[in-house]
Amino acid sequence: MAKDLAREIGYIYIDSGAMYRAVTLYSLENGIFEGEHIDTERLRREIGQLRITFKLNTETGRPDTYLNNVCVEDRIRTMEVSSHVSPIATLDFVREAMVTQQQEMGKEKGIVMDGRDIGTTVFPDAELKVFVTASPEIRAQRRYDELKAKGQAISYEEILENVKQRDYIDQHRDVSPLRKADDALLLDNSHLSIEEQKRWLMEQYKRITRLL
Repeated sequence: MAKDLAREIGYIYIDSGAMYRAVTLYSLENGIFEGEHIDTERLRREIGQLRITFKLNTETGRPDTYLNNVCVEDRIRTMEVSSHVSPIATLDFVREAMVTQQQEMGKEKGIVMDGRDIGTTVFPDAELKVFVTASPEIRAQRRYDELKAKGQAISYEEILENVKQRDYIDQHRDVSPLRKADDALLLDNSHLSIEEQKRWLMEQYKRITRLL
């Protein structure tokens, strides 16, 4: 929904969750994870070397995630990354580094940013904030369908458990916990079609731009 809005109004789309996934992928592939343990001191030393950017994929019309100029879009969407991203995202120095990069991206305005702390921490003065939610079961089914379409063998039950665990960890972390900003609009899209969501969001965008 956020990607489609950005494309339709000519804004840059930034998936902040992909940035934390990219850090997680780096940690998994470079021995920073030792089982479930994170070598936080090593990651702290190396976090400044990680530059995450987004480039438009001309074939899909959607932005791909790049880690140090290497496309990692498919690799960051695996269940292995999904099951390890929340512990990485709770680390204060990781969030500080990612928020700094996100705020740099937003200095020129004209962006749609998607993530779990955008309206509360990254851009508390954003002109339009939308807090999107749906039931864990419906979100898990959507994720299952997405991964199945990509040929990944994964069970619905595993995805559902992962969704619930990530929500709990993100809502209870000390730094930038997941919560709705006081001035954010709430959208429960559990039973909305994609077209209904897009139409609602475009109406909110047009309403806000008329007021600015």
